[in-house]
Amino acid sequence: MMKITQLTHHDLDGYGASTVVGTYADVHRVVHVARYADVGPVVERELGRLRRAEQPEMLVMTDLGLEPVAVTFLKSFAAMNAKRGGELGHRLLVLDHHISSVDQLVAQGVRPASASGDDRPGLNRFSFDDPAIVVMVDETRCATRLAYDHRELYATHAPDAEMEAGIAALVAAVDAVDLWRKEHPIFRQALVLDEVFWDNVSGFIPAAHPQHDAFISRLLLGMAVRLGKGDVPATIEREVGAIRAHIIDTMLAGERDDDRDMTTRMRLAPLLARSPDLFQRIDGGAKVSFGLDAGTFQRVSDVIMASGDAALVINVQRSGSMAFRSNNETALATARKFSGGGHKDASGGRLPSGGATSLADAVAQIASVLNPPKPDLSKSPFAALQGFKA
Repeated sequence: MMKITQLTHHDLDGYGASTVVGTYADVHRVVHVARYADVGPVVERELGRLRRAEQPEMLVMTDLGLEPVAVTFLKSFAAMNAKRGGELGHRLLVLDHHISSVDQLVAQGVRPASASGDDRPGLNRFSFDDPAIVVMVDETRCATRLAYDHRELYATHAPDAEMEAGIAALVAAVDAVDLWRKEHPIFRQALVLDEVFWDNVSGFIPAAHPQHDAFISRLLLGMAVRLGKGDVPATIEREVGAIRAHIIDTMLAGERDDDRDMTTRMRLAPLLARSPDLFQRIDGGAKVSFGLDAGTFQRVSDVIMASGDAALVINVQRSGSMAFRSNNETALATARKFSGGGHKDASGGRLPSGGATSLADAVAQIASVLNPPKPDLSKSPFAALQGFKA
C-alpha cells in the first residue's frame, strides 16, 4: 500500500480535509501549515524527502493556496517524477479553493486542462503532463468538500454507515462556515464547530504529537454527528466536555499513571512529557519545546521535572518569546542570557533573532547562546605562535 502524507492548512477547513482523507485512507503523516508564508519551506522539505524515497508515495495537499513558491514546487515535483520513471513515480493530489491559485498557476504558464464529463461549474483542472499529478481548484467548494467529493482519488477503504453519516454532516457544516454561506440551513448550527475547534486545537494535544490529528478529528466528528441529528449549538457546546472526555478515556486506556479524577490537561501531561516529538534535549540536560500553549507547558514541564528527566525546561513560541521552568533555580540565570528575567524557577525571555519556525530552529538558536562553538584557533593570525616558547 502506498504511503500517504497530507499537507493541509491549520484551520477548520484544513482539519476537516484531513479528517475526511483520514477516514477513507490510512494517512502516514499529516503536516498542518499555520501560515501560507510557511508553505515554501514545508514543500521543499517534502520534495527533498521524496527524492530520496525508495518506494513511490502519495502526497495530498489541501487548502494551502498556491502561491508562487507552491507552483514552483508542483513543477519541480513533475520534473522529479520524470526522472524517477513510471514505476517509481510518486502521486500528487492538490485540492484547493482559492481563486488566487488559478491566477498564480496561469502566471507561471500552467493552463487549465480540458474539463472531464462529470466536472461541475467552477472546477479548474491543471495538467502537468503526468497522470500521477492531479491539481484541482474550485472556489465554489471548500477543501473539506473537495476531499470528500473526490475521495476516489485516494480512498483505500470505506467507513461504516455511522461514520459515513458523520462525515457527510461534517462536510456540509464546514462547507457552510468556511464559505460563509449564511443562507445554508446548517450555517447557524455549524458555527459551534468553528468555535470549539479553535478552543481545542492547541490547548490539549499539540500539533507535533502523533495523537493530535486523531484527537481533533474525533472531536469534530463527535460534534458533526450531533449536528446531523439537529442539535442546537448551545446543546452541542455543553456536550463538548463529555465528547472530549470520551476521546481521552479511549486514548489513555491502559496508561498506568492516568487518573480520571483529574482535569484533561493534567491527564494528558504525562503522555506529552514522554513525547520525543515535542521535546528535544540540548547539551547540559535541558529540554526544549516549541509552540506549546502556556497552560500545557506549565503542566508538562512540571511532570518532566518531577520525574527527574530534566531540571530545566524551555518553551519557545514562533514569535520568539521564551518561557523557562526549573526546579534547581536555573531558570532565571538562563533567561538572563536571552534578555529576560522573572523568578528563580519561572522566567521569560526572547530569542535574539526575534522568532523561530520549528523546534529544530529553536534548538539551534538556543544552543548557539548556551553552548557556543569553541573558536578555531588554527584560523587565528597568531596560530603560528601557538606553543612557541621564548
